[in-house]
Amino acid sequence: MNILITGVSKGLGLQLADNLLGNGHNVWGISRSKSDKLDHLLNSYPNRLNWLSLDLSDTDNIRNLVFKEWIGLKTPLHGFVNNAAMAYDDIVTNLNIEPLEKMYSVNVFTPMMISKYVIRQMLLHHIKGSIVHLSSISVHTGYKGLSMYASTKGALEAFSKNTAREWGELGIRSNCLVSGFMETEMSSALTNDQKNRIYNRTSLKKATDIESVAEMIAFLLSDKAKSITGQNIHVDSGTI
Repeated sequence: MNILITGVSKGLGLQLADNLLGNGHNVWGISRSKSDKLDHLLNSYPNRLNWLSLDLSDTDNIRNLVFKEWIGLKTPLHGFVNNAAMAYDDIVTNLNIEPLEKMYSVNVFTPMMISKYVIRQMLLHHIKGSIVHLSSISVHTGYKGLSMYASTKGALEAFSKNTAREWGELGIRSNCLVSGFMETEMSSALTNDQKNRIYNRTSLKKATDIESVAEMIAFLLSDKAKSITGQNIHVDSGTI
């Protein structure tokens, strides 16, 4: 399979790419910068890992940069994982429009445009493909300071469910992976006390495991999940 992944240089995106490459798939990975670990993967899989440096806030140029100049129309795409995201955390009374608009570009508008062209690519090659959007538990249970960020992920969940309805008849599936708080760069700004308060709201009393999330995404991409679409799949350490 050929799988397109955003946010591939670190954290969950890197873990997922490693898993997919290890199971014989080809990965087309997008990130703004290249990490040492991504460099290692590129050296380990030179013929199956393709990487593009791209700022996902550049919504207008997604078609040309990604689908015309890089992937090309002749490459069949079997899956798309919308993993990249930026967080603009603050309470609502401090909201500023510029960072809000940039977050929506990265978290919502560009993923929607990529989904558009991924689906066109699937239709062109008669592929019954799978789209997985990374959502957040903050959509389903409130956290102080995350209202703006959660709203972007809620938009993705609505988009995914309706995409599933539109294209299911042709075998194209769309799901959201609702992740709990993982130990990633995005959560690194939290203090230990803040993290512990979050983890104490879960059944397992600990961070969500990145490998567990990556394995569930790989499953949703595979034919083993061919009857699963339009769903929000929670991998969140049992957040209550």
